[in-house]
Amino acid sequence: MNDFVGTGTLVRLALRRDRILIPVWIVVFVISAAGSAKASIDLYSDPKSLAEAARTSNASPALVSLYGRIFDESSLGEVSLFKFTAFGALLVGLLAAMLVVRHTRTEEESGRLELLSAGVVGRYAALTAALIVSSGTVVLLGLLTALSLIGSGLPATGSFAFGAMWAAAGLSFAGVGALTAQVTEGARAANGLTAVVLGVAYVLRAVGDSASNGSTQWVSWLSPIGWSQQVRAYAGDRFVVVLVPLAFMALTVAGAMALIRRRDVGAGLVRPRPGPPTAAPSLRSPLALAWRLHRGAFYGWLFAFLLLGLLVGNIASNVDGFVTSDSAKEMVEKLGGVNGITDAFLATEMGVMGLLASAFGIQAALRLRSEETALRAEPLLATDVTRSRWLASHVLMALLGTGALILVAGLGSGISSGASLGNMGRQVPRMLAAAAVQLPAIWLVTALVVILFGSAPKLVTGGWVLYGVFLLIGQFGSVFNLPQSVINLSPYGHTPRLPGGDFSVTPVIWLTAIAAALTLAGFATFRRRDIG
Repeated sequence: MNDFVGTGTLVRLALRRDRILIPVWIVVFVISAAGSAKASIDLYSDPKSLAEAARTSNASPALVSLYGRIFDESSLGEVSLFKFTAFGALLVGLLAAMLVVRHTRTEEESGRLELLSAGVVGRYAALTAALIVSSGTVVLLGLLTALSLIGSGLPATGSFAFGAMWAAAGLSFAGVGALTAQVTEGARAANGLTAVVLGVAYVLRAVGDSASNGSTQWVSWLSPIGWSQQVRAYAGDRFVVVLVPLAFMALTVAGAMALIRRRDVGAGLVRPRPGPPTAAPSLRSPLALAWRLHRGAFYGWLFAFLLLGLLVGNIASNVDGFVTSDSAKEMVEKLGGVNGITDAFLATEMGVMGLLASAFGIQAALRLRSEETALRAEPLLATDVTRSRWLASHVLMALLGTGALILVAGLGSGISSGASLGNMGRQVPRMLAAAAVQLPAIWLVTALVVILFGSAPKLVTGGWVLYGVFLLIGQFGSVFNLPQSVINLSPYGHTPRLPGGDFSVTPVIWLTAIAAALTLAGFATFRRRDIG
């Protein structure tokens, strides 16, 4: 039988399953880039303020490590999108890799691929279909992003180079996802391994970019994110560099296909370690089991949020030099909704970290559905564990986990900005308060996943769709002058802008009450539906 037979059918199946998820995330990326370009064109109305902002950014090791170096300090396009160069490539790569794992290892783990393989489906069909879907997604994303940037007023050649940069990063990590899907027996482990590779790639890029004397700039070329960055959109437009990630993808895909022949369907190259013959004392309650399942991902997220908080706090001391013109200062204050450039920056970045923490809450709540579909929940509920206790264990991990993440980010930014500004005793409590007010909106988004799990479990991934919609409205509603009634649909739009802004307890109470009501409704509906 042809090893690729059935690929077309699996492609259509994957597109049908992701017919909402893929378009929403493409829209999120495209509008994020276009919104940043539109806002920056308004910010930097004269070449002098543009050059000063670029020099300030390149002079800050924290900014360069986080976002990358600006190669042409006179380029409006590069300064407009420098936050999306390396960081955007990281997110596109994550999306591409997770799509590949979703349609390969996840299908094997659930047993669906084995059933399909009993029909006319070749050995390489599933992986090939996943790569087609993932690659097509990032290429379309890059093309639409380029067109949106041209529509925003940026040069066409640089815009297509920027789109190619994002697509190249996605293709590189689609190959990484194909490789990691062959190594482990679980989708979560494959995604975790991919995240490690992404993290290492981002750190290597940061080390190379932040080299002051140029001695270690070559380290960036060890990273797929560094390769995409070297396309230098709006600063030379070196399309030929795209050949490097394409070659890397070819190598990783060839390696993945070679590994497929060395393992059985459902198995991985690395066998999981067997557990103890008797239950460990630390696993004798639903909450303890939930902690065991979530702790690996939680530790990784916690370290990332601490590092991000420290970086943001360090950058805050340079904000006055970064936004130099009066129009730029007015725009930053408008985006932050507060008085004072430094407080406006910190408030805006804390809102972004609230959005990122929500992603962990959604991921943790979705573990409920994966435990159910993998048939691990039903045996557990056949014991004296009630549905409410089992559901509460995972919901608590999501709620407490997001709380710990955002507070650690606030603590890190408070310590870092306080040390830089010389007022740590005042800055740490202010940043902890700014972090705490993000929690009601984060918990409301998590509660939406809980109620979907309880009432319509097949639609539970719609939590990601709602998250994407809220992200767009919250981050770019004011930039695109959306009606206030539309902006109010996002829970993040009701969060007090701290530090520096006016605090009102009313929206905090309302968001918390709605989150509690949705969570209780999720418990009630779950108790009344069938398992599986």
